[in-house]
Amino acid sequence: MAEDGNVTPMERKWKHPIFVFFKDARLVLKMDSIGRAILSIAVPAAMAFAADPIASLIDTAFIGHIGAVELAAVGVSISIFNQVSKIAIFPLVSITTSFVAEEETIERLNSIALKGTNIEKSSINGEEAKKLMKDDVKLENLVNGLIKNDEKEMAPEDVFKKQKRKIPSASTALLFGAVLGVIVTILLVFLANPLLNLMGVKHGSNMLLPAHKYLTLRALGAPAVLLSLAMQGVFRGFKDTKTPLYATVVGDVVNIILDPILIFVCHLGVSGAAIAHVLSQYLISIILLVRLMTEVDLLPPSMKQLPLSRFLKNGFLLLFKVLAATSCVTLAASLATRLGETTMAAFQICLQVWLTSSLLADGLAVAGQALIATAFAEKDYEKATSIAARVLQMAFVMGLLLALLVGLGLQFGSKMFTNDIHVKHIITIGIPFVAGTQPINSLAFVFDGVNFGASDFAYSAYSMILVALGSIGSLFGLYKVDGFVGIWIALSIFMGLRAFAGIWRMGTGTGPWSFLKK
Repeated sequence: MAEDGNVTPMERKWKHPIFVFFKDARLVLKMDSIGRAILSIAVPAAMAFAADPIASLIDTAFIGHIGAVELAAVGVSISIFNQVSKIAIFPLVSITTSFVAEEETIERLNSIALKGTNIEKSSINGEEAKKLMKDDVKLENLVNGLIKNDEKEMAPEDVFKKQKRKIPSASTALLFGAVLGVIVTILLVFLANPLLNLMGVKHGSNMLLPAHKYLTLRALGAPAVLLSLAMQGVFRGFKDTKTPLYATVVGDVVNIILDPILIFVCHLGVSGAAIAHVLSQYLISIILLVRLMTEVDLLPPSMKQLPLSRFLKNGFLLLFKVLAATSCVTLAASLATRLGETTMAAFQICLQVWLTSSLLADGLAVAGQALIATAFAEKDYEKATSIAARVLQMAFVMGLLLALLVGLGLQFGSKMFTNDIHVKHIITIGIPFVAGTQPINSLAFVFDGVNFGASDFAYSAYSMILVALGSIGSLFGLYKVDGFVGIWIALSIFMGLRAFAGIWRMGTGTGPWSFLKK
């Protein structure tokens, strides 16, 4: 609402919150300031997200040529590792991105404000600059101004970036990442057999030995995985997704090179695939840590400066969310295991493709989260609304393209993963579900980023619990009715409910989006 009591043009046009999803829809592919800002973050982030699953797909392709039993065994182990690691790291990464973006914005505003005397010498009128800082509006006008020092002209943003940033959330994220990584390693090493048994790999199964080998070796890389993901959350908060991309690509290239050497040349089989993956993760972690130490002061004067309670409070909320979300996928993998080795091998390939393509939407989710968190910190709600609408529209368009690419790719490329004619036949049955759900999946993932950017962690957690309860019920029911097809119908329902939960929050103008109704 405008200060004079009049309704602004944005408020007149989008009076009902539900219409916000169509805001400036004709500009969805336009490279204006919002489009460029989103893509500059989303494209490197999406490539980084896709790099690791692509490496897992390559692992799957190599292992698939060892045999269907080994492929199914590794599929079960990967499901367990992903479940446990996501439970540990997803809440941490999500809140880290939002908190770092907020703290960096506040520090940037304070840094610029302290340079008021220099700003008076800039190309912006001094009184106007002070007013901009005071009102916290149109920050980009201030950032585009020039600060003149004794040596050269510099933008305020450049002056800020030259300094080592003091971001308490960055140090907190690394602390939690390291501790959680060690805990995950201990749990997976000592509970490997019970977890595999829970997933349907019983004593005497041909899958037990290779699955146990792969899982326990992959567990040794958990500290590197969780620490590197925590650091990626920090970089995303800085809106820097290129550094994580570089580190991930380097690590995954090493993984791909080591795979055939350790699997076939050294005759290590599934153990070789696990060792290659672990080494690549430690390399990624080292690259990110070295870079982060040049940008952030990671050693605060005292532990009291770390926002530990804020991390724990919101982290536990998202812990329930990720438990609910991953339990559905893990249950689906467990039910597929009970259908036999051939069906599980086909399900593993379909699931890896489904997750790999869907995770591309996480690039848009990260961009939306970082930019929306910054807009909320600046109290620029119109900008937050425009960014949210744009990333959601982009997600839907991308989902349509992914549906086409995935459908054609699986139809003609299944032989890349296996030579087993029975496995390929079952993959063909799963194609309509893997491809057809892509637009829904894209929206569901991006809605997570939008909610996290608005720090709407409680709603994200509680809505996901309700979605999971309904989805788990449908999984058991449809699995008994139609086996493999029933599992995929239930997974489609799961993602549809996730997308609906996001639409409901913004579309009703509740929570942090209540300003849409004013």
